[in-house]
Amino acid sequence: MSAASTTSLALAAALPALPERLTHEQADAYVQRCQAAIEGGRATDPGAAWPLDASALQHFDSSALAALLAVSRLLQARGGRLQVQHMPLRLRELAALYGVSELLAA
Repeated sequence: MSAASTTSLALAAALPALPERLTHEQADAYVQRCQAAIEGGRATDPGAAWPLDASALQHFDSSALAALLAVSRLLQARGGRLQVQHMPLRLRELAALYGVSELLAA
């Protein structure tokens, strides 16, 4: 196996970036898109991080946290882990309020 092949096995596929708006109305559809990406993703090493870009997120409610936790559980079932990048301050504060910050730590 070449070095490039070995490296590609260690890297997880990226998840769909969070949209600008993620509320109750969009949460299920977003989780379904992530599930499709996870199921179609490359093989990963156990514990490999799957990056998720949250920089566009501006309008959200607690459903955004529920969606992220659902995606995290989907990844854990496959041996991966969620890595939320560029999480907005308000989302970090909401995660702390609900006591789930450590579950979404980058």
